Amino acid sequence: MNISNSFHISASGLTAQRLRMDVISSNIANAEATRSQFVDGKFVPYRRQTVVMSESKGSFQDTLQQAMGAGSNPKGVRVAKIQEDQSPFKLVYQPTHPDADENGYVQMPNVDMAKEQIDFIVASRSYEANVTALNASKAMIMKALEIGKG
Repeated sequence: MNISNSFHISASGLTAQRLRMDVISSNIANAEATRSQFVDGKFVPYRRQTVVMSESKGSFQDTLQQAMGAGSNPKGVRVAKIQEDQSPFKLVYQPTHPDADENGYVQMPNVDMAKEQIDFIVASRSYEANVTALNASKAMIMKALEIGKG
């Protein structure tokens, strides 16, 4: 394994976790948005977004080298897609709300603040772990260069 592979893996993790934190922040910011999209002639609430990650696809050369037994080339992670959470909207009784139905209920976004906060903590800890791995790789290279000088 080449030392630059560890940089690539950590960098891809940093990028993916940063995007995940951005999506979570958007969910939190829109937790009360009752008019997010116009669908079938009416406004619908904001729908929670989730990030789906997968293994990053390497180049053709990487795949060929791996097939020829030249070792495995770790590829890191990538965001495969951002999808909408299809769980039902929350119904809240607020008869004076402009978006209330005839029974006084308002459809609210399917954003659970506790879940978003936990997801944000997990994403930030994953981000920190990738920074630590990147710094460890850098320290190993610096140590190797010092040994090479002596």
